[in-house]
Amino acid sequence: MDEITRADLRRRSDEEHHATLWRRKAVWLPIIGIVILAIVAIVLWRLFALEGTAKRPRGRFAGPAQPVGVTTVRAHDIRVVLDELGTVTPLETITVQTQLSGLLMNLGFQEGQLVQKGQLIAQIDPRPYQVALEQYEGQLLRDQGLLKQAQMDLGRYQSLLAHDAIAKQTVEDQVWLVHQDEGTVKLDQALVDAQKLNLTYCHITSPVTGRAGIRLVDPGNYIQSGSTTGIVVVTQLNPISVIFSVPEDSVKDVLDKLHGGAAMQVAVYDRANAKQLGVGTLAAVDSQIDTSTGTVKMRAMFQNTNGVLFPDEFVNVRLLVDTLHDTVAVPQPAVQNGSNGTFVYLLSQDNVVNVHPIQVGPQDGDMIAVSSGLSAGDRVVTDGTDQLRDNARVVVRDLSAIAAASSAPNQRHGRNGQGQGQRHRTGSGPHPQESGPGSNP
Repeated sequence: MDEITRADLRRRSDEEHHATLWRRKAVWLPIIGIVILAIVAIVLWRLFALEGTAKRPRGRFAGPAQPVGVTTVRAHDIRVVLDELGTVTPLETITVQTQLSGLLMNLGFQEGQLVQKGQLIAQIDPRPYQVALEQYEGQLLRDQGLLKQAQMDLGRYQSLLAHDAIAKQTVEDQVWLVHQDEGTVKLDQALVDAQKLNLTYCHITSPVTGRAGIRLVDPGNYIQSGSTTGIVVVTQLNPISVIFSVPEDSVKDVLDKLHGGAAMQVAVYDRANAKQLGVGTLAAVDSQIDTSTGTVKMRAMFQNTNGVLFPDEFVNVRLLVDTLHDTVAVPQPAVQNGSNGTFVYLLSQDNVVNVHPIQVGPQDGDMIAVSSGLSAGDRVVTDGTDQLRDNARVVVRDLSAIAAASSAPNQRHGRNGQGQGQRHRTGSGPHPQESGPGSNP
């Protein structure tokens, strides 16, 4: 009986084990089938894709025509400009100092005031120097009297010597005594003049016309001639200069133009290079090249009547070296760079573009001069060049019509015919120098 029971239990265990295996297979078999079907589908899709690519037509008629913007090449005046960095530098910056020691009584200016040349800056107490002047003037009068007396005695001695009534040695001694008194009088006169000069130094004036800065000493202080602090700094503002550096490769062109007598225009802009601060002329070129930077310093002069150019201000400098007249030029977006050099997409009469190599020159704003490769009247692509290829067919977009349509207001009216809302979209039309059929701004 026990043997029958064990056999039944073993059989039931085997049946349960086989049932578990079948349940697991029932779960995984569909998943494996789905994965196999997906792999087969991907392989078939790739095969059909490769076959379609092989059968796809190639060349200038491959695929749909791509819309592009086009401009007509024309002759322009291209300016050769050097864009450099500069610093506004005053022609004269004076630290007003005292030339003698004394009590500072008062100041003759307001901080930040525009002072004129010769205007009172500071007044030092003149009384000690006035007293010294009177003392030396009295000493001068005394010595002048002694000199006069010695001269009279010399005249008497010379008369007596003519009658052989006095020793010659006495006369000669009197001559040299007169010379001594003359030297004393001259020394006294120098002392008097020195005190008069000190009185002049007590009245300190501005040596230039310019703006006075923050005062460096207050009235009531005792100032000394050996002090390096000074009283105030006066900076000349008009005219004013800008110092900037030019690469040594461009110095020859600048010197040739400057030595030819041409007035080279220099324009300066603010730190953001957006607002023009002034227009001046190139005045001087440094005598040597800075070997650490490979540049040469230059100075441009500006009339700064409105005070826009501020001393030590950082500015952007544009030096006009030359102007190329009637030069073939294209907009900057039309110029492309590749492994074979610089090129443009040249448009033919049947609206097919070709890669056309060119040689470029200087750039003036958005226009780039073309030294070779293009002629006036050629059409080049300026917009939509990202997906272009050689011998591709294109469709020229009418950008002027698009701009006109986008600038028209879209109005919506209510039940009573009154406008309930209005939206404006302003489009920019073609550039005046690039207008024409199919042109791109």
